[in-house]
Amino acid sequence: MSTVDELPSPAEPRLPGPIRTFHPRRGRLTARHHDALERLWPRYGLVVPAAPAAELDFVALFGRRAPVVLEIGSGMGDATAAMAAADPDRDYLAVEVHTPGVANLLAMTEQQGLGNVRIAQGDALDLLRFAVAPDSFDAIHVFFPDPWPKARHHKRRLIQPAHVALLRSRLTPGGVLHCATDWAEYAEAMHETLSGDPELVNTADRYAPRPAHRPLTKFERRGTTAGHDIFDLIFRRR
Repeated sequence: MSTVDELPSPAEPRLPGPIRTFHPRRGRLTARHHDALERLWPRYGLVVPAAPAAELDFVALFGRRAPVVLEIGSGMGDATAAMAAADPDRDYLAVEVHTPGVANLLAMTEQQGLGNVRIAQGDALDLLRFAVAPDSFDAIHVFFPDPWPKARHHKRRLIQPAHVALLRSRLTPGGVLHCATDWAEYAEAMHETLSGDPELVNTADRYAPRPAHRPLTKFERRGTTAGHDIFDLIFRRR
């Protein structure tokens, strides 16, 4: 396969399965994006499996042995690219469902010469369930996930007990789970959920100051302009 597959549109029927934590949607692909997908996907990309598969070999994937950071929901890739560039001793695996974001990060990876970035398209929870061994990641980042603000949609939130147990199990002992949101109610729910996991320890009294290594993104600037507070939650696996 020379290019990443397009995701199904929301109108297409889905087979019964796990409740998804994201909205499937399409976005416009520019000529730059098409070029990145055609040329760079075979080198930097992988499709998230939808069923149990061989465990990822990070040494083979990145061409070296180094700590690996998982970026869940990398969006257009700006934050991932900035962190990877500033942190060359660790490798970054970004997971994103939307094709324009995948393509944009592919293009930035080449332009900035980021040998420590790889991009997976699909559901990050499927990646963790089906293709990643326990104790694999030095850190997992969940920055500004969909807050699903309506109460009837809370079951779709990424940060909930069963999902957190899965995320934590894929961290190395001492590894960090770092979440951020600009929704105060979701921040409270995140704090309650993360604090309720017996193997996670909060690194702050409640919310942590934004660490210098987390870039200030366009999305975050829009939130602060709209008057939203930003909440960072940084927990460490025992």
